[in-house]
Amino acid sequence: MGKLRYLWLLLALWGTIHPMSYFLQWFNEHGYSLSGMVHAWHANAATSGLVWDLTVAAATLTVWVIAETLQTRQWVRLFAIPATFCIGVSCGLPLYLYLRSRPTPD
Repeated sequence: MGKLRYLWLLLALWGTIHPMSYFLQWFNEHGYSLSGMVHAWHANAATSGLVWDLTVAAATLTVWVIAETLQTRQWVRLFAIPATFCIGVSCGLPLYLYLRSRPTPD
């Protein structure tokens, strides 16, 4: 495994653990309400801007993952899509790069 591939994996783990710690903290304080969290994401214009920025990035990543997966038939790469929407782009993008850099048989 090349050094860059290790970096993608490390970033995917960080992109899972770090944001999730904040999400779990919020849920513990406010209850496990997804609609409440979505409401909190739109508390002001700055947070709404970040939500839409990440939404566009997630949609773009999803199109890229699907397009490349259909070309390469490397179906395992599709795991980046639920990672993106269930955890975030901070996990989905480096996970996809990690899966994409996997050596393939010739």
